[in-house]
Amino acid sequence: MSKSVKVIVITGVTRGLGRALALRFEELGHTVLGCGRNHEQIGELVRAFGHPHDFAAVDVANDAEVKAWAQRLLKTHGAPDLLLNNAALINANAPLWKIPAGEFDAVIDVNIKGVANVMRHFVPAMIERSRGVIVNFSSGWGRSTAPEVAPYCATKWAIEGLTQALAQELPKGLAAVPLNPGIIDTDMLRSSFGDGAGSYPSPDDWSRTAAPFLLTLGPKDNGLPLSAP
Repeated sequence: MSKSVKVIVITGVTRGLGRALALRFEELGHTVLGCGRNHEQIGELVRAFGHPHDFAAVDVANDAEVKAWAQRLLKTHGAPDLLLNNAALINANAPLWKIPAGEFDAVIDVNIKGVANVMRHFVPAMIERSRGVIVNFSSGWGRSTAPEVAPYCATKWAIEGLTQALAQELPKGLAAVPLNPGIIDTDMLRSSFGDGAGSYPSPDDWSRTAAPFLLTLGPKDNGLPLSAP
C-alpha cells in the first residue's frame, strides 16, 4: 500500500484495539470509518474526529445493519483500502459445558458471523476496484488453546481458516490476512487474566507500532498468518 491517504474501515472501534487504531490512523492522516454497538461512545468519536471520518452504531452480527452501513459508506467514501475486522466478544471464564447457550451463541455471532457479514458487503467493492487489504483479527488463541475460553478459541481458529480460504479466492491485487495482535491489556484480556493483564502493553502503546505495520500490508501478504510487531 502506498503512502497516500487511505480509507480504513474498523469494526469494534469504540474501545480497546479498535479505538486505539482509529486514533493512530487519524494522526497519520488517514480517513477512518468505524462501527461499534455503543451509541454513546460512537457519538463521542463523531464529535472528536469530525469530517471526513465516519462512525456509526452497528451490530456486526446483524447482516441487515451491516449491509445498510456498508452501502452508505461505499457511496460516500468508496471501497476501503484497509478493512479491519476487529470486533469480538469473549466468554466469561468457565468450562465449556458450563457456558450458557446464549453466551456461546453471542461469541459465535460476533466473532465469526460478524466478520463474514462485513466482508460480504465490503469485499465485492474492493474486488471491483482491484485492490485492498482485509485483516481479520485472530489471536494467540487462534493458533493455540487455553481452558475456560473454548468458545473464543473456536472462533479465532475459525477466523484463521476463513481468512486463508478467502485468500485463495481473491483475485490478484488484493490480500486477506489473519492477524494475531498479541497480548494487550484490554477489557477482554482482563476478563480472562484479571489484574494480571496490567503487565501487558496498553492498546495505545500497541497501536503505535501496529498501525504503521498494518499500512505496509499488501498483495505479498495474502493468506499469511501474521502477528503484529
